[in-house]
Amino acid sequence: QVQLVESGGGLVQAGGSLRLSCAASGRIFSSYNMGWFRQAFGKEREFVGGITWSGGNTRYADSVKGRFTISRDNAKNTVYLQMNSLKVEDTAIYYCAASIAGPVLAGQNTYIYWGQGTQVTISS
Repeated sequence: QVQLVESGGGLVQAGGSLRLSCAASGRIFSSYNMGWFRQAFGKEREFVGGITWSGGNTRYADSVKGRFTISRDNAKNTVYLQMNSLKVEDTAIYYCAASIAGPVLAGQNTYIYWGQGTQVTISS
C-alpha cells in the first residue's frame, strides 16, 4: 500500500508558476513510476505527465510540454510538478498517482495508488 498526499496548489495569475509536491508513504516509493493527472470542472481526468522510478525518463502531455517539469527525490519519497507559464486552462484538481515500474504510461487504469488531489486555479 502506498499513501500519496499532494500539496502546493493555490491561486495564481496567468503566466505565473506553482510547484506541486506529492509525498508518499508506505511501500517502497522508489519502486514505482509516478504520474500527474488533472481534472477540470465538468471534464474527464487527463494525463499531465509521468516519471520513471529512477527519474531517468519523463513523459508529458502535449498541452503542458515545455511548461511543466516532473522530478522526484526518492530519498524524500516525493515527486514534484513544476508548472511555469500557467494558463487559465490549467485550472483543475491535480492528482499524483503511482504505477508499476516500466515505461511511463498515460492510461489511468495503469495507476494503482492515487492521492486526494490539490486544487490549482489560474486567474486571467
